Amino acid sequence: ITAAVDAWARGAAALPKPWQPQKPVLPVEGMRNVLITSALPYVNNVPHLGNIIGCVLSADTFARYCRLRNWNTLYVCGTDEYGTATETKAVEEGLTPQEICNKYNAIHTDIYRWFDISFDYFGRTTTPYQTTIAQDIFQRLLTHGFLQQDTVEQLQCEDCQRFLADRFVEGTCPFCSYEEARGDQCDKCGKLINAAELKNPQCKLCRGIPVVKPTQHLFLDLPKLQERLEPWLEQSWATGDWSANARYITRSWIRDGLKPRCITRDLKWGTPVPLDGFRDKVFYVWFDAPIGYLSITANYTDQWERWWKNPQQ
Repeated sequence: ITAAVDAWARGAAALPKPWQPQKPVLPVEGMRNVLITSALPYVNNVPHLGNIIGCVLSADTFARYCRLRNWNTLYVCGTDEYGTATETKAVEEGLTPQEICNKYNAIHTDIYRWFDISFDYFGRTTTPYQTTIAQDIFQRLLTHGFLQQDTVEQLQCEDCQRFLADRFVEGTCPFCSYEEARGDQCDKCGKLINAAELKNPQCKLCRGIPVVKPTQHLFLDLPKLQERLEPWLEQSWATGDWSANARYITRSWIRDGLKPRCITRDLKWGTPVPLDGFRDKVFYVWFDAPIGYLSITANYTDQWERWWKNPQQ
């Protein structure tokens, strides 16, 4: 308090000169370098006040604070454009997924500009960089033995003549009997679901009754990573600032033992899987979308790795 009173008494003239970062903003040796992201909003809707207050505005406030502190700050965001949510919206509006992405990316951009959100760059995930970086991460996982192949019993709609991705299926939750559970999780009890486990499943596109058929998919071998992950988590819990809820959920996953997680889907709209036998599939959005933070930064600057691969800064 004393320091604040003293600074106030000396007035604005005594403040250090505002830092004017180079363009593009890159880490500077000897400075405090801050990279800020907002959770990537889905491109299939119009942002409302809840989206802005709960995610974008808080990060914008922090970015402005960091700049006032003369910290070298980069704030990026963008629309999350792949996955079944986009395909579903495209079906609803009678447009192609790409047309839906173009339409709603422009709406998002205009709204954030109207609110004067201080992004250094607002991008999107449907870019060549997204494909390049996601496929590179996939190839590294493959090379280091962290992927496995397995047969999955998956729902197929014979009327639509397609395997149904998670969000194209609705049914009754096998755990809590909630009648509007999705094919990947139940929004009532929060449990992860295999779509084939749903009771009374329905195709969201035609309301037909799907049948179970086998299909090949690739899985991230999370059990192989658990032994390395646990000590990192213990250190992070001790030194970081995790919420009680985040700690509880993560502990429960570790306690129950990590399970292999499917990272491919029988869809057309997504990042293609670059492996023979799977080239008609795309990456599951929850494998692909987090990589969007990297690819959006890469679209901002070709020196993006200085932000994302620079743990010393």
